[in-house]
Amino acid sequence: MKPRVLLVSAEAVPLTKTGGLADVTSALAVALRAQQIDASILMPGYGPAQDNAIGLRRICALRKLPGGDGQLLQGRLPDSDVPVLLLDTQRFRRRRNNPYLGNDGLEHPDNALCYAAFAHAAAQICAGRTGLPIPHVVHCHDWHAALVPGLLKTLGINNVGSVLSIHNLAFQGNYPRALGEQLALPAVMLENGGMEFWGQLSYLKAGIHYADRIVTVSHSYAREILTPEFGCGMDGILNQRCESLRAVANGADTDSWNPTSDRLIPRCFRAEDLSGKSVCKSHLQKVFNLADADDAFIVAIGSRMTHQKMADVVVEALPQMLEQNPRLQVAVLGCGETVHEDAFLRLAEEWPQRIGVHIGYDEQRAHWLHAGADALLHASRFEPFGLTPIYSMRYGTVPISSCVGGLRDTIFDVAQDNEGHPANGFLFDGDDAGSMVAAVQRAFNIFSARPGRWHALQQTGMRSRFDWANPAREYIAIYRDVAPEDVRDRFSGFPEKDEGSKVPCDSIPEASKDWLSVLSLA
Repeated sequence: MKPRVLLVSAEAVPLTKTGGLADVTSALAVALRAQQIDASILMPGYGPAQDNAIGLRRICALRKLPGGDGQLLQGRLPDSDVPVLLLDTQRFRRRRNNPYLGNDGLEHPDNALCYAAFAHAAAQICAGRTGLPIPHVVHCHDWHAALVPGLLKTLGINNVGSVLSIHNLAFQGNYPRALGEQLALPAVMLENGGMEFWGQLSYLKAGIHYADRIVTVSHSYAREILTPEFGCGMDGILNQRCESLRAVANGADTDSWNPTSDRLIPRCFRAEDLSGKSVCKSHLQKVFNLADADDAFIVAIGSRMTHQKMADVVVEALPQMLEQNPRLQVAVLGCGETVHEDAFLRLAEEWPQRIGVHIGYDEQRAHWLHAGADALLHASRFEPFGLTPIYSMRYGTVPISSCVGGLRDTIFDVAQDNEGHPANGFLFDGDDAGSMVAAVQRAFNIFSARPGRWHALQQTGMRSRFDWANPAREYIAIYRDVAPEDVRDRFSGFPEKDEGSKVPCDSIPEASKDWLSVLSLA
């Protein structure tokens, strides 16, 4: 009998996506099933998720959930054999656009109730109350699912191991303490030793406290979040749980993001023959209203327009780049905070045929962007992993990125000693416009004056391995460590321990240790 793992996530492609979480959830499930793990996904039954799932059928009713009754539906992801479970409630069903935010850009006022209901549904599956097989391990992703480990522990469900993946520590699910009674949580979870966080209730803190293992999505980010600078107020509790902290670098969906077979781009190409990329470049210029110039250096920006992604700095830096380099063109795809969206649109008006902007996100334009650009500018004040530069490298688009988090684990600068890693891009420090402008100019200088060197950067990126096979094996080792003892032998054929993903705890900065007296675990 195969070992069973339930992935609990607020997103999964192609049912619902706002960012990389959706890509990771679905791709990991597919990779686990390829390794003979019986992996399935539980996610909220948003309207589009119910529209797009295949073969949905009702499993059971779920009564007295926070915010109202619901039901559990079962189907599968399109174009795969991955089973998907949807929590169908009136609140989730009517969410058809952004699952977290209303049209006014503000958080849905009932998010706390909705995602508490989501956690209770997962706990009922793990308690064997739904008629479905009980998973051996439940793998929870981000704050939306972070109450689940706490419910398992406090309700005495001891035959299911728990793993919490932190994809972005800045998003924590913090709510007023007065909501506690409505969430139907055991009283002990609402205390300081559970999810109390600076006078509020924090879903993410609950997960960090109760999960058997905590996983971040890159080794650099795992070390960063142990410090006050990147810990978002959680560095104290993370240091307290450091022995349970692991790092598993994300993979990428190398089937969907494959220039040799991509049906979304004008012409496919491969590392040995980049002639098709020239066709994609001309197409990108056309759809983004850029000048038709063969010698242009097109820099792509495909990102959320937020403070984290340094949208303010990019807006400041772009005019300097364009004035400095008349061959530079910029194609921007993304959405986010209105102030940043408006700033990019103003730049497009001020620099016609030099800057093209599309506000919003759709998969086809994203593929056009990566296939047609020469370089990708990926700025970030902090970055847990960074899937976008990996997608760009798959298409021979060279990344120019901030030197933070997972970016420093996957991008190796042409001017640095990379300890045996071949160069594949450009990195810059800090969040000032000058450093960003200088990095883009460094890239253009090699693109313009050293085409052989530029081609080598493209080749290195395109030939790098970014699939999910190795990350899936690392997760399976973690699952085996937390699974009930009587089923651990079912996780066979993999390393006996998850030590390879362990984060060293003997180098915790002194400043971080000071937080332990503030965020104590009673």
